[in-house]
Amino acid sequence: MCTAITYTGKDVYFGRNLDYERLYDERITIIPRNYEVNYKMIPKESTHYAFIGMATVVDNYPLYYDGINECGVGMAGLNFVGNATYNAPDSSKINVAPYEFIPWILGNCKSVDGAKEYIRQMNMVNIEFNSKLPLSELHWIIVDRNKSITVECMNHKVYVYDNEIGVLTNNPPFYYHTQNLTNYMNVTANEVNNRFSDKIHLRAYSRGMGGIGLPGDLSSASRFVRAAFTKLNSVKYENEEKC
Repeated sequence: MCTAITYTGKDVYFGRNLDYERLYDERITIIPRNYEVNYKMIPKESTHYAFIGMATVVDNYPLYYDGINECGVGMAGLNFVGNATYNAPDSSKINVAPYEFIPWILGNCKSVDGAKEYIRQMNMVNIEFNSKLPLSELHWIIVDRNKSITVECMNHKVYVYDNEIGVLTNNPPFYYHTQNLTNYMNVTANEVNNRFSDKIHLRAYSRGMGGIGLPGDLSSASRFVRAAFTKLNSVKYENEEKC
């Protein structure tokens, strides 16, 4: 169960949780500026931005779950099992394996708009890291101070969605999550008035009753709704000390 959120006030925050039933020796991993990165099909890059994130290091190669670069571009990959589809190599495109996507974007892009340009040239290839680590079926959120996007590879195409909510969980696809929010249009962070009937007197017995109706289960669709509601209705302060 994974949920990623970006939050912008005076400063920018980006993070995600990773809830699995086992650990994979994840650790904070830094790629220094201009440290040579080896890819499967992309030429070696010796000039790139520095970035930091959580990764499992295998054979001295960092398999990133998420990260953020020195320009403030953040990115995370979340499970998208059953929907993600990758392609055979295409000589007319830049062929990127799923496990290379995060370092490729964070190493080269200083904004979400820059990431969009890179993605337009990309073909996500069905190449696994090794025989013991099969392909991870993922979708991704990419953020900067001003905007965020969701990237999904489905039906052998790359879909890029403007993500004005700044939240991502797991299945179903992103377009479902945004449509699903319309089911909760009556939920409010404000105090509630009696709309049940004008024939009886009803009085709120607690603060926060406008949130009744928010889903409480742990499914990815419900987590998306709760995270979006909490983020979009949170109070922003000008500095951390006031939070």
